Amino acid sequence: MQRIFSKNKWTVLLLFGLIGQIAWTVENMYFNLFVFDEIQPNLDAITLMVQLSGIAATLVTLIAGTVSDKVGNRRSFISIGYIIWGVTVALFGFIKPDVLGAMLGLSGEAAVKAALVTAIVGDCIMTLFGSTANDAAFSAWVTDNTEPSIRGRIESVVAILPLASMLIVAGAFGIIVEAVGYSTVFLCLGVVISICGILGLFLIKDSDTLTKNGTLRDMLTGFKPSSVRENPAFYMTLIITCVYGIACQIFMPYLIIYMRTYLGFGVLEYSIIFGLAITLGAAVNIFLGRLTDRYSKAHLMYIAGGVFALGLLLMYLMKGMDKTALFILFGLSGFVMIVGYIFISALCGALTRDFTPAADTGKLQGVRMIFAVLIPMLVGPTVGNAINRARNIPLPDAGADAMTTSFIPAPEIFLAAAGVALIVIALVPLLILTVKHAENTTEKAENE
Repeated sequence: MQRIFSKNKWTVLLLFGLIGQIAWTVENMYFNLFVFDEIQPNLDAITLMVQLSGIAATLVTLIAGTVSDKVGNRRSFISIGYIIWGVTVALFGFIKPDVLGAMLGLSGEAAVKAALVTAIVGDCIMTLFGSTANDAAFSAWVTDNTEPSIRGRIESVVAILPLASMLIVAGAFGIIVEAVGYSTVFLCLGVVISICGILGLFLIKDSDTLTKNGTLRDMLTGFKPSSVRENPAFYMTLIITCVYGIACQIFMPYLIIYMRTYLGFGVLEYSIIFGLAITLGAAVNIFLGRLTDRYSKAHLMYIAGGVFALGLLLMYLMKGMDKTALFILFGLSGFVMIVGYIFISALCGALTRDFTPAADTGKLQGVRMIFAVLIPMLVGPTVGNAINRARNIPLPDAGADAMTTSFIPAPEIFLAAAGVALIVIALVPLLILTVKHAENTTEKAENE
C-alpha cells in the first residue's frame, strides 16, 4: 500500500513549516518590539512597517508562485529562499540609531529617523525572500503533496505550527532577549533559517504530479471573472480568511506591547501566559483537527468563529483587577481565543487547499495572499492603531523629554477584533452554499 504522506514529507512539513513560522512570528511580534524598545516607542512606525510588509509579501508571492508553476519547481525556491531569508533576519538586529549614526555621521533625532526608515525597508526586504520561500513555494508544495481526504489532518498540524512558533518566540525569546539582547537573538535565528535552507537542497522533493505550466501572464489568473465563477468555494473561503485575518491584525501586532505596558506584565509573566495558553490550545486543536475530516468544515466554522470571538471579548474584559487575578483570567481568556484562532486557521487552510484548482496551485498563491495577508495587514493595524490613538493612553514612566508618540495599545482593540470575528459567523451560510455547489459540480462531473 502506497503511503499518502511519507515520513520524508512529514519531515519537510514540520521542519520548514515550523522554522518558517518562527521567522514570521519574530517579524510580527519581536521586530515590532525591537523597534519599540531599541529605536523609538512609535506605534505609527510599527503600523506602517506591518502594512508595507504585507504589500511586499503579496506582490512577491503573486510573482514567485506563478514562476514556480512556470518552471515546475518548488524545491529551489524554498531552499534558496530560506538561505537568503536567514541572512536578512540575522542583519535586522544591527539596525539601531547608534550603529547607523556612526555609519552615516548622524546623531539625535536624525539617527532615530534613519533607523526607523532602515528598519521598515529591511523588514520589507526580509519579507521578499520569506514570502518567496514560504508563502509561495512551500505553501504550494503542501498543496501539491496532499489530497482532500487527509487535508483536515495535515492542515490541523499546519495551523498549530504558528502557535508552536508563538510559544517558542513569545516565551523563550523574551527571556533570551533579556539575557543576550536582540542582535544576538536575531543573528542566531538567521543562522538556523539559513541552515534549514541548506538542508532543503537534500530533503525536499517536488511532487511527481508537478509539471511546467503557464506563463508570467498567468499571475493574473486569480483575478479573472471566469476564475471566480468556476471556483466560488475557493473565493468564499478566501473572503472568510480575510475577515478572520483583519480581526487578528487589529490586536496581534500590539499584543506583547499591550501586555508589557498596559497590563504591566514582566517577561516571565507574559511568557508563562503564552506558554500555557498556546500549549493547551494546540492540544485541544489536535482533537478538533480529526473532526475536520469527519464533518463539514464549513459547518464547523460556526463553532470556531464563536470561540474566537468569545476569547477576544474576554480578553477585553480582563482589566482593572488584582495583578494575580488578572494574570490567571487573562491567561484563560487567551486560551479560549487561541483555540478559536487555530481552529479557524485550520478550517480556512483546509478548505482553501480543497478548492484550489490543481493546475493553478502556484498561480493562485498570490490571490490567496491578497485575502490572507495584504488586506488584513493594511486594514487590521489601521483600525487597531486608530483605536490606540483615539484612546491616547500615555506610555508609563515616559519622561518629559522622551521621544515617543506618547500612547500605548488600548484594551478596545480586543473588542473591535471580537466584533470583526462575528462577521466570520455571519458569512458561514454563504460558505456552506458555495461548498455544497462545488461538491455537487464535482460529483456531477465524475458521474459523466
